[in-house]
Amino acid sequence: MDQHPDKMEAVVERRKNAFTLIELLVVIAIIALLIGILLPALGQAQRSAKNVLSQSNQRSLNTGSANFAADNKDGIFSFRWRAGQTYVMEDGSTRNPVSHIQAAQMENQNILWRATGRMKGPLKIVQFAGRLPHRRFSHLVLLDFLTDVQPEPIAASPFDRNLIDWQGDQLSYGLGSTVPYANGTPAGYDQDPGWANVAMRQRWPFASTYQMVPAAWNTDGINGQVTYVPTANTPHLFQGGGNIVLGRRKVTQVAHTSSKVMMFEEFDRFSDKKGLYFAYPEAKPNLAFFDGSVRSELTDECNPGWNPDEADTVWRQFYVALDTFPEPKGGLSDRTLYCQRFRWTRHGLQGIDFGGSDVGTNGDRTLIDPPCTQ
Repeated sequence: MDQHPDKMEAVVERRKNAFTLIELLVVIAIIALLIGILLPALGQAQRSAKNVLSQSNQRSLNTGSANFAADNKDGIFSFRWRAGQTYVMEDGSTRNPVSHIQAAQMENQNILWRATGRMKGPLKIVQFAGRLPHRRFSHLVLLDFLTDVQPEPIAASPFDRNLIDWQGDQLSYGLGSTVPYANGTPAGYDQDPGWANVAMRQRWPFASTYQMVPAAWNTDGINGQVTYVPTANTPHLFQGGGNIVLGRRKVTQVAHTSSKVMMFEEFDRFSDKKGLYFAYPEAKPNLAFFDGSVRSELTDECNPGWNPDEADTVWRQFYVALDTFPEPKGGLSDRTLYCQRFRWTRHGLQGIDFGGSDVGTNGDRTLIDPPCTQ
């Protein structure tokens, strides 16, 4: 039976309006192309937003630092307990530290006790032993001054996924967790067994992406001062002899506030997704300066750093990764030496990091910025 002419015309019209297979593939290809073009832009926008937030965190810490100085006789925030004094801990017990380092360890414990309430039982935060708490935890003093919250979210860069995870689960520091060395010591990572002790693992959630420069709590090492100095085999530890008095630095001792770094990101995670160690010449970490400004500066444009225990000696150090931290550019066996720049500023608080030649005086001698090449 013949089809009705109107029905045949309707079928033809539908066929004209339908996509052919080739047309569908072309549309899919165009959509894929647009996604390929737009996704990197969106990804970069997200990274830029995170970078802005990271700088905002540092500005908040900078503002808090100024408030701390105003309330503490112009002091730069750092541990303040001293040897030979008696202190009452949060649990009512008394402590009599016999050294300034032990006093700082006790103050560190007391701050965390006050913030967390973990003063007894299996979750008790134990006292540091054999560790210099200033290295990674000076910011706890500032946060204790500003808030009763520990860990404080502004202590972590939005790029620092590890630290954010640890902050969210403070108690996952045992074997099987992701904190450094909880699973052992993989070949090529920093081999110091102290990273695995309970006191250290408990404290990783309370660390910060943003580190204070040693000069903010350490002596400058000039004119015969006894000082803590870097170690040759790892950038993560300092060494010093005797009962060195630390933490009595003042903002007024900073000679060039707009040119002297106060806090820095250990890794530039904005320029490189894997995270560039701050001392790499091409790194551009976010830096907080003593004048309250926050800037992203190219490390290669910073004046060389020095070993405070060796006058006129540029300090170069290779980067050794901690477990879960970014690996060196050349892999775990990379031992390329890099100038440590603003971490160990020449002349300490009196020195200049950016914005001019590092020229200063030490007694009758004028010290001029040396090259930072091997």
